[in-house]
Amino acid sequence: METVNVKQDFGAPLPDFTLAGLNGGDVTLSEALRDKKGAVVIFWSSTCSHCVRYDKTLNTFAERHPDLAFFVLASRQGETAEDVKKAAKERKITFPIILDPMGKVAGKWYTQQTPRAFLLDKEARLLYRGAIDNFKYPEDAEYLGYLEPAIDQFLAGEPIGRTETASFGCAIQSVYYILPRSL
Repeated sequence: METVNVKQDFGAPLPDFTLAGLNGGDVTLSEALRDKKGAVVIFWSSTCSHCVRYDKTLNTFAERHPDLAFFVLASRQGETAEDVKKAAKERKITFPIILDPMGKVAGKWYTQQTPRAFLLDKEARLLYRGAIDNFKYPEDAEYLGYLEPAIDQFLAGEPIGRTETASFGCAIQSVYYILPRSL
């Protein structure tokens, strides 16, 4: 019987991808990593209520972490470029969004919901996978950041203390997304 991997191994490289940016041009993970220390990849959806909460954090990510390539993949089944553009305009989103039609990269990365974050080193090896935080606001007493501490430890050359957390959010694929509009 053949063993099938259902997720990535830490320290192993994740699959490369080339996808279209929302505002044109192709984006390739391996090319972006050439001039960076690593990358953060976030699977995201313009219609996910959990993702909305991170607009401000994602809008300021590149300026806070210039040494990292940054990818936000719109991966939800049935989500169109027009849907994403409309949400970006309404919510004043400035972070670059990459289109992952039908969640093909999400599937290769064993990702089932949005938001889900990945931290990679320069060779695209997996260092952290999971939630951005514990879905509390930074001013809440119970707030726990997961992605930012992992980034800080990685950039400081330290071992990452917590390499994985459970994700929560909206499904990338669901039978409900493909049902006819009027039943």
